[in-house]
Amino acid sequence: MPSKKKEPPPTSLEDAIRRLELIVQKLEQGDVPLEQAMELYEEGIAVSRLCTERLTRAELTLKRLSKDAEGRFLVQDEEG
Repeated sequence: MPSKKKEPPPTSLEDAIRRLELIVQKLEQGDVPLEQAMELYEEGIAVSRLCTERLTRAELTLKRLSKDAEGRFLVQDEEG
């Protein structure tokens, strides 16, 4: 049985979103064999988790940013 090529993990959030869109598109077509559909589903879950982690990190970073009196951005302590 030939080995199946696995897609490399996405390197950016945008790449991850594009990969998720492609996975959904393939699964919605309905003509994917069950084994491949399961592999795509599992990959989709992993890519979705990657997106969630990256978005959460970005959100935390943005929450820590503030401006001083001169309009310069500062990073606040975790306590706020």
